Amino acid sequence: MGGTTMDGTKRQRRGDTRQRIQDVALELFAEQGYEKTSLREIAERLDVTKAALYYHFKTKEEILVSIFEDLTRPIDELIAWGKTQPHSLDTKREVLHRYSEALSGAAPLFRFMQENQATVRELSIGHQFKDRMLQMRDIIRDPDADLTGQVRCISALFTLHAGMFVLQDVEGDPEDKRKAVLEVAVDLVTQAHSDAQTS
Repeated sequence: MGGTTMDGTKRQRRGDTRQRIQDVALELFAEQGYEKTSLREIAERLDVTKAALYYHFKTKEEILVSIFEDLTRPIDELIAWGKTQPHSLDTKREVLHRYSEALSGAAPLFRFMQENQATVRELSIGHQFKDRMLQMRDIIRDPDADLTGQVRCISALFTLHAGMFVLQDVEGDPEDKRKAVLEVAVDLVTQAHSDAQTS
């Protein structure tokens, strides 16, 4: 019994260290750029040895990929759910609500990706992100809608993305800003849906 508890505790501590490494690495990547950040600097900011860092991650890309996988898990779950739903207005609204929350939870990662686009394109996460966006596009748009309707639906997704960056410097409560951006995105899919009903 004691061994199990110790293992459980060790695993928990390792999990906390992994999270701390991810947080500090993302801070440094955001401050000075991915290319200019070394594993040594990450270890120094964490006040651990490079060997201790190596225990969890061998490269900067491993750290970044782990951050990406952890923070985009809700998006993967949303895609899996969305693929099983009808192309109804209710589904699209629900997708936008859930996607808005997922983006909010992963805001530091998406800010990093926005500010380091060239680097991200070179890494595996760039391809994974593009693939996720294509899957989200297929869920949110109705392939039978006219072109304007499809553009409105796809624009709703990009409204959520743009809102995260454009409104960063705008005064106001972050949650109020998120809700305002979501409202605009929902308006777009609602308009697309009502256009489809009248045509």
